[in-house]
Amino acid sequence: MRFLAAVSALTLSACAVGPNYVAPTPRPVEAASFVSTTAAATPVPAVEGDWWRLYNDPVLDRLVADALKANTDIRVAVARLERARASLKGARADRTPQVNLGGSAQYGRLPAAQRAPGADRENWSVDVGLDVAYEVDLFGRISRNIEAANGDVDAAEADANAVRVAIVADTTRAYADAVSSAERLDVAQRIVALLDRSVTLMQKREAAGLQTPLDTARIASLRDQRQADIPTLLAQRQSALFRLATLTGRAPQELPPEVAARTTTLKLDTPIPVGDGAALLARRPDVRAAERRLAASTARIGVATADLYPRITLGGSVGSTGTGFGNIFGANPLTWLLGPLINWSVNQGPARARLAEARADSKAALATFDGTVLQALEETETALTVYARSLERRAALQSATNAAETAARITRARQREGQVDSLELLDSERTLADAQASLAAQDAEISRAQVNLFRALGGGWQKS
Repeated sequence: MRFLAAVSALTLSACAVGPNYVAPTPRPVEAASFVSTTAAATPVPAVEGDWWRLYNDPVLDRLVADALKANTDIRVAVARLERARASLKGARADRTPQVNLGGSAQYGRLPAAQRAPGADRENWSVDVGLDVAYEVDLFGRISRNIEAANGDVDAAEADANAVRVAIVADTTRAYADAVSSAERLDVAQRIVALLDRSVTLMQKREAAGLQTPLDTARIASLRDQRQADIPTLLAQRQSALFRLATLTGRAPQELPPEVAARTTTLKLDTPIPVGDGAALLARRPDVRAAERRLAASTARIGVATADLYPRITLGGSVGSTGTGFGNIFGANPLTWLLGPLINWSVNQGPARARLAEARADSKAALATFDGTVLQALEETETALTVYARSLERRAALQSATNAAETAARITRARQREGQVDSLELLDSERTLADAQASLAAQDAEISRAQVNLFRALGGGWQKS
């Protein structure tokens, strides 16, 4: 009873050495509203985790669900999380007594001088024993190690969520690239068809002697240049579809046919909810992972500090040795031992070196956390700026396209009446083709800018 009371007193009086972790809080300037603003983004509320549903595309919803289930990068991240959880179980197991059961059996012959009177010189020697050891966590080595393992698990979980964010964004971007390439392909084909009609008209005028073959050749050259854009757009579309198959855990030929059905660029009908800096830092998984690694490295300072102090282990053993299997616990008496074991390294140079390493790791983890916060703000501000400027450029290109369509229509009418030459018609057709192609390409850039903004905001994963 006195022994158990002493153990209880040691356990209750134990204190964890090393610094107690306090999570860093963002500075007011980091938690404030974003500098870059746009009419297509609203500060309230913050973006939802399932942001891709804002596009109202059931095919995209299914593709994202497939990616979250089958993507290989996510499977790797989940496996790493499972490994971290297994390490945490191992750290917690140090709180429980360590029990070892052993036994041995040997058959041998003793010298005549060592033989006991009346005993056989040849016989079995059987030995069994049970050892129990319990480390008294007097200075918090075990508790700090568990604290560090908990931080590792949280960081691994945040890393897995970061991978999910990236995969959702990549899946949405691949789908957006596929559909925008289809729309650009449609625009290119319409431009070629329009130029085909112009070539036919020019050929008729040439046959009537109203113009030279050079004029017809110039229009035909422009048509062929635009025709040459079509194979490139087809390759871009196929590449996006192949990338989409990989992201969703499929071979290229396994991609459902409905994925290629849409031919219009993804568009949003509502402003993007962006929140503020505080919501961003609380939502981004990479910031969470960096903060949890800082917590783990701080706890490891306590583990290293505890190595400077004695390590106390309470142990006991019970066993029996006999000359046969039948009398191990029979006539032979049991042997038992009980007592504490104290280990304390006199040479503390290695322990102090490990403590210095742990403190340096903690400083590095703090710097990494601060850098991750700044990078998160930079990425979001950059994405907001690019998105806003992309919308402005799109508005200008739409105005230019409208003007080019009007000019081309007037030029065609005047050319049929013989009021303008073929060079002027060629110039108006080239201007319209360039404007339409640029507008379609800008629509694709806007969809990419939207996905980049959602990814920067940290949206893309919600626990069900």
